[in-house]
Amino acid sequence: MDAFRARSRARSLSGSRTRTRATRSGRARVVRFALPLTAVVCSVALAGGCSGSDSSGPSGPSTKPSGTTEQAAAVSGNALQADYQKVIRDVLPSVVQIQGSSEQGSGIVYDDKGHIVTNAHVVGNEKTFKVTTSNSEIELTATLVYAYPDQDLAVIKLDKVPEGLKPAKFANSSKVEVGQITLAMGSPLGLSSSVTQGIVSATGRTVSENPAGGGTGATIGNMVQTSAAINPGNSGGALVNLDGQVVGIPTLAATDPNMGGGAAPGIGFAIPSSMVTTVAGQVVKKGKVTDSGRAALGITGRTVLGSSYQPDGVAVVDVNDGGAAQKAGIQSGDIITQINGTDVNTMVALAEQLAALKPGDKVSVAYTRNGAENTVEVTLGEI
Repeated sequence: MDAFRARSRARSLSGSRTRTRATRSGRARVVRFALPLTAVVCSVALAGGCSGSDSSGPSGPSTKPSGTTEQAAAVSGNALQADYQKVIRDVLPSVVQIQGSSEQGSGIVYDDKGHIVTNAHVVGNEKTFKVTTSNSEIELTATLVYAYPDQDLAVIKLDKVPEGLKPAKFANSSKVEVGQITLAMGSPLGLSSSVTQGIVSATGRTVSENPAGGGTGATIGNMVQTSAAINPGNSGGALVNLDGQVVGIPTLAATDPNMGGGAAPGIGFAIPSSMVTTVAGQVVKKGKVTDSGRAALGITGRTVLGSSYQPDGVAVVDVNDGGAAQKAGIQSGDIITQINGTDVNTMVALAEQLAALKPGDKVSVAYTRNGAENTVEVTLGEI
């Protein structure tokens, strides 16, 4: 998945980083948001009602159905536009701008206690932040509660909760379907309270961040793919459906390796809302993540090269005591080559396979030991 990169703080999967320093005053060129389904109402005066005949003769083709169709389209378009505007009014107050010492991103108000959930790569290694809500120019201060890089999520907390702080509503992301309209809200390029629109273009994607490009190195499963534009500064914000519910946190956008790693328009990825609430809920209640819900093989490994100097498997450097691999008889020195019949020739490929699974799942693991091929069933543990 080297074609992906985090677009907030220019978290690039191709190894580059672009800093975002635009201010709230909009030093970047302002682009007005225009809804794509604008209804144009045409008033057509119908003269005579017929062609080439008097009132007693046969009438010509009626234009009434056409007029009715235009009116219906106008009503439908206006209704959709009203839906967009209502969702924006309802949800945008729950989306904030987060400013660190040098870079910025977005966040979502999680509860009325001042907890805000965002991406771990937005907070980085910092502990304190400035936060601005969509309906105020006053800069609030916030402190890091906990960062969970394995899922690229973090929670910060406002030092003082302003009156009227509005928590967002989170959807059950397992019910998200391809084709649903989505709005991405955040602070791209430092332009706070910006909105872009698109659809859910795929679900169940597994994406890996490249730590060399500034990401956390997380391999994230079940991501929501969207065509809504995601730009630097959008990360940590909200991907919202037309019911006004958050379906995910925009985190990554695709790049095209055939174009020098440039942006591939219309392909972005959001961490599913159900994972967001699972992680944030534990952090708010316990101050840390105690139940990740992520499957683990229980090994420390590294990518090995074959005779042609190409990645050829994952060498087991160590096995965790009592872990899934040890219980199945996998040993240090073994080279894992497949999970459930799918080749895993790198550590990233292994992580991507595990990201799509759950603790307790039984998988078939193929490996070589001293040149001999073996296959064993493993009951996966938890990270």
